[in-house]
Amino acid sequence: MQAFIDKMRRRAGRYLDVRPMPVAPERGVLSLSFDDIPVSAWTEAGPVLAQHGVKATYYVCGGLAGGRNLDLPQFETPHLQALHAAGHEVGCHTFEHVSTLTLNPAELEASLARNAAWVAERLDGYRMTTFAYPFGDCALGAKAVIDRRFRCGRGVRDGVNAGRADRANLQAIGMESRRLPGYDLEAMVQQAAQGRGWLIAYGHDVSDRPTPYGCRAEDIDRLIRLAKGAGLDILPVGAARDRMAA
Repeated sequence: MQAFIDKMRRRAGRYLDVRPMPVAPERGVLSLSFDDIPVSAWTEAGPVLAQHGVKATYYVCGGLAGGRNLDLPQFETPHLQALHAAGHEVGCHTFEHVSTLTLNPAELEASLARNAAWVAERLDGYRMTTFAYPFGDCALGAKAVIDRRFRCGRGVRDGVNAGRADRANLQAIGMESRRLPGYDLEAMVQQAAQGRGWLIAYGHDVSDRPTPYGCRAEDIDRLIRLAKGAGLDILPVGAARDRMAA
């Protein structure tokens, strides 16, 4: 019964209280993002991004620093500082890596404030301006909190943002071994190019043998090459948000 209730709550967050924003960049955009920041999301993906001259968004949970998640080592402060120094965006993913379905608005505010303070202390006052929902769980009551604190929030509902999007729960595709076989990446990139849309991709670990939630470095390289071939601008989520106004 609880699983069914949570499913309905996820659907409510996706389709109700839509907070519309125009998606009308001069040309299509791709944003790459990494959630939780396993060490390999920086040590393996970072060189691929650098090779292409591309910047991504890394969504951080301060509470995961130096620990393990999905039995993988998570980032430590020097990793966070290095990716920030390299020009990548740091976004918020709650402090504890907790589903918003389990938090009331006050509890969510507290988690976001704790994460903001944790990041600011380690990145010389840096302020995060974009958010990604842990597990993709966007509770209906969370949307007002996210919309008030951030310029946009990213979910995990498959698709290209085009024409009009919900700025509190943007669509995205998973650069995950469990999802990649089901995507026609060429078609999605062309959709973003031809429709002046915004394609956001998210992933986790990066290795030759990724978890179901991760991908290979070659997968990232391929998506970047497809995007460049289609003439997409490749920007972090925050910078892409700047391009969306009609």
